[in-house]
Amino acid sequence: MRDASAQADTEYAIRDTQAEEVSPLEASGVAKLIVDLASEKQASDIVMLDLRQVSLLADYFVICSAGSERQMTAIVDEIRDVLRNQHHLRPLREEGKPSSGWILLDYGDVVVHIFAPAERGYYRLEDLWAHALPVVRVQ
Repeated sequence: MRDASAQADTEYAIRDTQAEEVSPLEASGVAKLIVDLASEKQASDIVMLDLRQVSLLADYFVICSAGSERQMTAIVDEIRDVLRNQHHLRPLREEGKPSSGWILLDYGDVVVHIFAPAERGYYRLEDLWAHALPVVRVQ
């Protein structure tokens, strides 16, 4: 005879399995999809860094530049909408605004940084994470 807590654990496991079937992307797949989505919205200087050997913060950073606040908003909206609607993924947190020149979308294993050119030059994340392996670079 099973108790109620064992039954709840089983149901939770079933729900987890179903969620994985809906969104089978691993972190690298999510990061590559984000690169593609940013590219479709004309982001420039897109870089995907593999941080697995150098940091516990995330597995991948995707860094890109947007030429205007409007373009930054379009890139963020595209990433957020596609990941939510097609893969049932929502950012754990979002920071920044287009007017600040920087937006961060944190998907846990994948962190997206979208910069205005001046802020990207100032923060130089690629230099800060120079030991990370660049996986993708789209100029």
